[in-house]
Amino acid sequence: MRARRLLAVATVAVGLVALSGCRAEPGVAAYVGDHRITEDAVTGVLDELKGSLPSQEPTPAGQESEAPAGPRLPARSQVVSTLVLLEVCQKLSTEKNYRPQGQVQAEQVAQQFGLPADATYSQRVAELYTCLSGVPAGQSVAPTQEELAALVAAGKEAGAIPPEVTVEQAASQLDGDQLRSALATRNNLAEAVTGYDVTVNPRYRPLEFPVLSFTGDVPAVSVPLGESGSDSVIDAR
Repeated sequence: MRARRLLAVATVAVGLVALSGCRAEPGVAAYVGDHRITEDAVTGVLDELKGSLPSQEPTPAGQESEAPAGPRLPARSQVVSTLVLLEVCQKLSTEKNYRPQGQVQAEQVAQQFGLPADATYSQRVAELYTCLSGVPAGQSVAPTQEELAALVAAGKEAGAIPPEVTVEQAASQLDGDQLRSALATRNNLAEAVTGYDVTVNPRYRPLEFPVLSFTGDVPAVSVPLGESGSDSVIDAR
């Protein structure tokens, strides 16, 4: 999401996936513990935006829009991930007594996305990044060779790294404080998501929230949580 530029923490977030078979109630988009995020709530957020913007369709998750740059409805999965992560962050902050280190205003989000400042989505995004600003990343984490290789592969696919560049050549540029901090934050938030029993409707799988992105908002480091694993570093879709 472009809102991650609003604060230093704005490159840090988490993606959330997983659905236990016993928690697949119709009409529920996601659970955070006993808290339900309903499909109706997600629809309400999008319908509110549709009523305030020129007629358009949400950009499908993982696809680039061919339309000219301008205000765009968020993908439905973006709304779900925002609502889920906000709930997780608020629970974590309450439990650990974290306090925001920066304040993101809905007006900033609105300007970033070209959306109304009084829209529920703008307000929830602002609340999310304000909350995330108070969550410590923890000790930095060095990437493994496998993670660096995956990162370079994603960068090449995104056009951010020239095809002829090797993993060894790219590593000196990629392996720095920013990447290591992102990996640490990924691990910290992934642990919190697991602890709060986050499960997501299969229709949104894999639901991921970028931790770090290449130029052009192409995710580089993400935290997908699901049966296939919870520590994936790369998602360039």
